[in-house]
Amino acid sequence: MTLTGPLRILLLAVFVVGISLFHYLTPLHLPALHDIFQRLYYLPIILAALWFGLRGGLAASVIVSILYAPHILFQWGASPSLELEKFLEILLYNVVGGVTGFLCQKEEERREELERTARRLEESYRTLRGQADLIIGIEEQLRRAERLSALGELSAMLAHEIRNPLGSIRGTAEILRDDFRPGHPKYEFLEILLKETDRLNRVVEDFLRLSRPIDGERKTCDLAAELRELVTLLGSDAAARGVRISLEVDEIPPVTGDREKLRQAFLNLLLNGIQATGAGGTVAVRGAVLPRRGDEPPFVELAFTDTGVGIPGESLGKIFTPFFTTKEGGTGLGLAITQRIVEGHGGIVTVESEPGQGTTFRVRLPV
Repeated sequence: MTLTGPLRILLLAVFVVGISLFHYLTPLHLPALHDIFQRLYYLPIILAALWFGLRGGLAASVIVSILYAPHILFQWGASPSLELEKFLEILLYNVVGGVTGFLCQKEEERREELERTARRLEESYRTLRGQADLIIGIEEQLRRAERLSALGELSAMLAHEIRNPLGSIRGTAEILRDDFRPGHPKYEFLEILLKETDRLNRVVEDFLRLSRPIDGERKTCDLAAELRELVTLLGSDAAARGVRISLEVDEIPPVTGDREKLRQAFLNLLLNGIQATGAGGTVAVRGAVLPRRGDEPPFVELAFTDTGVGIPGESLGKIFTPFFTTKEGGTGLGLAITQRIVEGHGGIVTVESEPGQGTTFRVRLPV
């Protein structure tokens, strides 16, 4: 148990008064006991020096000297040489109190200096750790940018080579389908061909979105209005799946950006939420303005929360990687495109998920 300042002072006072009482109440013909008692005075003097430094040691030694001096005068005359030795003992009390207090005070100052140095080192370590994490993050962004750049070049070449033949295949399939009635085996095969052609065309479109530059015409974009239109557009699809869409974005201000690209990013997130949520579930979109930090501009945060199956922990760090998907028939490009669009507008997109409890995507954009 650590003693507080008042308790320490009380304990020292009890020591000094108790030893003084022993001195004054012990008969003079027992000098051996008096010698023991006068040595006991060193205990409170040293304790005071340890606890309160130079001032404490000197204060205790002066108080002890004042209390012990009358006892010496009371004994004066029996042996002048002995009494002179006792006065020298008083001098020694003050020397011990001063020296011990001085050394303890210096040690305390050194300890405090070491603690300040340790705190500065800890702050420096945290700063270096933050800078190291920042460097790692920048390196990861550079690697992702390199991958996306290579993918963009490849997709641009492939798209031009694939889209024209796709159009020809679809047109031919539609012409051939007209020669058969529904229910005919060849009619069904042609229907499958048309569906697969459309799916391949969507993949090509995703490639093109990923390869197109983000920098486009920047205008004032009303996020609340865009989200309301998207909710209206997806309302029938959500109702068919038994999913309710909740929207709370009335208080968010507009941002400057490319309306079409931001609309595409929000559409991807809403579709993901609807597809991941079972019947009776909810997809909620909430908007808020984050408080400013330092010289940073204020940010708008949009939270897309679903009550679906959630994302496994081992997949959480990969969902923004191109071609990574957990959905059957998915291309794995939707979230990569969304991240690229948001980051191209100076924002960030993050994800939080618990398997079986749902997922939340947070999009932050500068106002």
